[in-house]
Amino acid sequence: MNKFIFGFLVLFSGNVLAVDGMSVEAGNGDATDTTRVGAIWNFDRQWFTEGNWQVAGFWEAMAGTWRGHSSFGNNQTITDLGMTPVFRLEQKNPTSFAPYLEGAIGFHLISPTFINAQRRFGSSFQFGDHVGAGVRLGEHQQFDLGYRFQHLSNGGIKKPNQGINLNEVHFIYHF
Repeated sequence: MNKFIFGFLVLFSGNVLAVDGMSVEAGNGDATDTTRVGAIWNFDRQWFTEGNWQVAGFWEAMAGTWRGHSSFGNNQTITDLGMTPVFRLEQKNPTSFAPYLEGAIGFHLISPTFINAQRRFGSSFQFGDHVGAGVRLGEHQQFDLGYRFQHLSNGGIKKPNQGINLNEVHFIYHF
């Protein structure tokens, strides 16, 4: 696991001033509780900008844990490091209350590769996809509160590939 943490720190050890926001996330699903913290780097580009809506996004690097609490026993705590490009459908000229929809597919490294006696993931490498909705708040849209439904699995790279589904509440503070 130390190799994962070292690689993650080296990959994201650039100028801290370049970070555009910080995130916190908590959730649960499939007899598992999860918490994560992350850093946000905005894309320098928007798409489909005609009209009142556009597609924009950001990179989100996250580190967190999953804690198993299954009645099947052998519950574990998994360390999760992830990097995800998040795409959002959002208002082009938002007010102090601006709704959005988002979706993403990213990459995660987890250790160990099982959460309990009944749920095994087959490999440390996992794909993480999510869909979500939320709202940007504040005078400068500096607060972001949303819901995400996330599925993680190794995409059939290695068996077993049981995957996991999580319901998450997500908060971002934009600098």
